[in-house]
Amino acid sequence: MKTVLVILTQSNLTSLQVHESLSATMVLATFGCEVKVLLQDGALSLLASELEFDQLKYTFKIASNMVDSFEFYDLTPVLVEEKYRNHTFVKNSEQEIEFTAFDATLIQQFDHVLYW
Repeated sequence: MKTVLVILTQSNLTSLQVHESLSATMVLATFGCEVKVLLQDGALSLLASELEFDQLKYTFKIASNMVDSFEFYDLTPVLVEEKYRNHTFVKNSEQEIEFTAFDATLIQQFDHVLYW
């Protein structure tokens, strides 16, 4: 079985790219890849699941709603770098989170790395 590390950096409400990245991640998980998701930088906002979509306020639908379904795709726990342990989105998240170091050791555990 192929293992894939998906590194997401795009924030929750900024572009359609984050939706496409999450959709591709879910497709990989659906079709037999072992996938782990690492959230970095702006992508930590994907942990904010309390947001509600308002089409007059936001251009794109809220991507964090897709992250809420990660458990159904065996994409949990979500990986977060140790340095973000005290970040507001991380502390207030209801997602299952595993803290890790983002280094060569982590990357070498996977057959493929996708960076979005």
